[in-house]
Amino acid sequence: MQADLSPFDALVLMSFGGPEQEEDVLPFLQNVTAGRGIPDERLKEVGEHYYQFGGRSPINEQNRSLLEALSRELETRGITTPLLWGNRNWKPFLADAVRSEHQRSGARKFLAIDTSAYSSYSSCRQYREDFAAAQTQLLTEGIHVDFEKIRQYYNHPGFAQAQLSCVREALEQYRAATGSLDPDDYRVLYVTHSIPSTMQENSERHTNGYRAQHEELIDWLSTELEPAYGRVESELVYCSRSGSPHTPWLEPDINDRMKELSEKGVGGVVVVPIGFVSDHMEVKYDLDTEAAQTAKDLQMDFVRAATVGIHPEFVAGLIDLAVERAEQVRQAAEEIKKPVVTGTSLSSGSGACSRNCCEGSRLVPTQPNWPAPSR
Repeated sequence: MQADLSPFDALVLMSFGGPEQEEDVLPFLQNVTAGRGIPDERLKEVGEHYYQFGGRSPINEQNRSLLEALSRELETRGITTPLLWGNRNWKPFLADAVRSEHQRSGARKFLAIDTSAYSSYSSCRQYREDFAAAQTQLLTEGIHVDFEKIRQYYNHPGFAQAQLSCVREALEQYRAATGSLDPDDYRVLYVTHSIPSTMQENSERHTNGYRAQHEELIDWLSTELEPAYGRVESELVYCSRSGSPHTPWLEPDINDRMKELSEKGVGGVVVVPIGFVSDHMEVKYDLDTEAAQTAKDLQMDFVRAATVGIHPEFVAGLIDLAVERAEQVRQAAEEIKKPVVTGTSLSSGSGACSRNCCEGSRLVPTQPNWPAPSR
């Protein structure tokens, strides 16, 4: 692959965002839930998770670290494309970051690296809607920009190998703490963010689906672990369920499953946050606080694996994905047909999402000319 990112003028790290201090918590949650009619009193209750950590989400600091690691990787490869950072729900907002870069360098074509590896409305399509909203906002200011994004990377070698390293380290921590890795006495619980069942069904219409993507990676990890660890009993569980209790979400919840395992005589768990790339609030509260307390109450051994964070293979993989997408865009511009590889483990895809991929409860445009805006 050509070691540059043309025709893109800039890279943008795109993430969820999080509050930095207590006074940020309520307006941050208002941004997250905009349009849903949730009263502020309920949001303040939800905000207690953040207040327990001084009102500061760890996600922004983790994104700063990732930004630095990506910058070093670009420098190592001799790629001089500017790298910036924009969020969905808190400062620095995407539109503000893009406007600033456009004013500084004239950049118009942006390639986004998002911090979610899997396909679903909230983890993929909603970011594309964010790009469209930023484009529309900037168009009103006379600034015309375009966005592309890297593909979902649950099956990219950089992400997979980094996950494998995290699991191996956690298994060794468990062995050191308990003196054993008897497969009958512990379970590996791979944890991801639960989503509504309808969102899971929508993700299956144009991809192999949110749940299946996690399971594909888990199967690969199990195969890789077997030579050193033998049979590793593992399963996929969920955390961070929210919303109406009458709306079905993906299950089982990690805490419920730990109780069931304890009743069956399982003595401990190795918890792997496979659905999260860094130790943000769902990891620090839902796993390190709630699930760890559940384990303590059940007298179960508990080890939580690291997230991929700024693991070198993960960081290098993200830049590989950016280079991959740039090459595909160049080839499309030259009308060169390239076979698309899909559905195989740890292989590349086309990089492009279909227009209706991972729909939400309503269809929102993911590009500003759909329908064409008045200018």
